Amino acid sequence: MTYQEKKSIVSLISTIFIFAAYCLYMYPRHPSGGLGSTETFQYWGSFVLILTLFSVFAQIIISIIFTILFRITTREKVPSFEDELDKLIGLKAFRNSFFVFVSGFLFAMGSLVFFQPSEMMFIILIASGFLADIMGSITRLYHYRKGV
Repeated sequence: MTYQEKKSIVSLISTIFIFAAYCLYMYPRHPSGGLGSTETFQYWGSFVLILTLFSVFAQIIISIIFTILFRITTREKVPSFEDELDKLIGLKAFRNSFFVFVSGFLFAMGSLVFFQPSEMMFIILIASGFLADIMGSITRLYHYRKGV
């Protein structure tokens, strides 16, 4: 298995773990007020903001730890450059990830059009962001294994 495949697998697993851990942490803090209360909007706004920051920092730390462990266990150098294949695979992964997120964004806005609670919009946006990240990792792994 190549470095890129291992990195995609680590990214996939860490994304799932970070999202699940954060959701389990935030679930008990959900306000019990009405659907339109300011507490609810404050909760979902902080949920998205903190999840984004927490996810970025955790992914950076996990990436650093993965690179160190890869170097120690395999005694190989980590690739320091991207060739055309890496760039093409990255673009395909970004395209698929972007498509999933934009679809989720449109569904979230559609939920408001069809008079769903505003919480539904936030849940759809958060889920589409999570699924977009998963789709990017899976696409990257697929193309590194099967080719472009």
